[in-house]
Amino acid sequence: MLNGSGVKIFAGTSHPELAEIIARRLGLPLAKAEVTKSGIGETNVRIAQSVREDDVYIINTGCAEVNTALMELCIMIHACKIASAKRITAVLPLFPYARQDKKDKSRAPITAKLVANMLQKSGCDHVITMDLHASQIQGFFDVPLYAEPSAILYIRTHFNLNDVVIVSPDAGGAKRATSIADRLGVDFALFHKERKKANEVSRMVLVGQVKDKIAILVDDMADTCGTLCLAAQHLAEANVAKVYAIVTHGILSGNALTAVEESILEKLIVTNTLPQRENQAKCSKIEVIDIGAVLAEVIRRSHYGESVSKLFHEVPY
Repeated sequence: MLNGSGVKIFAGTSHPELAEIIARRLGLPLAKAEVTKSGIGETNVRIAQSVREDDVYIINTGCAEVNTALMELCIMIHACKIASAKRITAVLPLFPYARQDKKDKSRAPITAKLVANMLQKSGCDHVITMDLHASQIQGFFDVPLYAEPSAILYIRTHFNLNDVVIVSPDAGGAKRATSIADRLGVDFALFHKERKKANEVSRMVLVGQVKDKIAILVDDMADTCGTLCLAAQHLAEANVAKVYAIVTHGILSGNALTAVEESILEKLIVTNTLPQRENQAKCSKIEVIDIGAVLAEVIRRSHYGESVSKLFHEVPY
């Protein structure tokens, strides 16, 4: 809970449900802001109450119309800045353009860095985000955040740890998976994958012992779900008992829901960094972990100047 004096929580239009959960957890009402569009699609923002010398948190996420949500966030930050807010923190559960994190070919942009620059130039002092796609993006911000506490709590409460092996679907996610495996005291395995082109995997090789285990695939995001479903199939061929997947960001684009429903995955567990109600209605295998409590706790600690990193070494919320 927060003492409401000097703190304002604003919500953008991308994920109002999560903003309500966070505000309720903190014991604060959402501050009033009007966000509208002009006839030619320009975003208009009016902060409807004073933020002078306040600690302001603006909650928006990279979903639906990503460019609109990003511009809306930048305008809200700027509006609070010129209204004399003391400190402004952007709460971005899914950081937009996180997958465009490096110059991988000639004349390619590093769009994740551009987004970081936009937020900074808008007047943002800190950023709170969930499970960045690539570790180098952490250098852009003061407060990177991982969904690890929520994933660990789910695994501890739903599985017998003696039967579990944590599996990374690619080498890039090995650090994330080994961190979870180490904290749970369970075995770890990973896939080496080769791609013909983006979002199309040509070959996967499993490294590690998984026979007769409950395999839990962990990743930062599930987009088309091609990698997860292919990894699940390979795990089944390696004689695991069951296969689950836990991901932070359930983007679930294209035919992802159909692919998951028809796969051998028992469940795809995602967090609510993105709205998931419609996806759950369309796919019976989708289960949602609420990360509102974790984000609320990070906001509370940030406001009172307490350590955020200690959150990952305590009992998960």
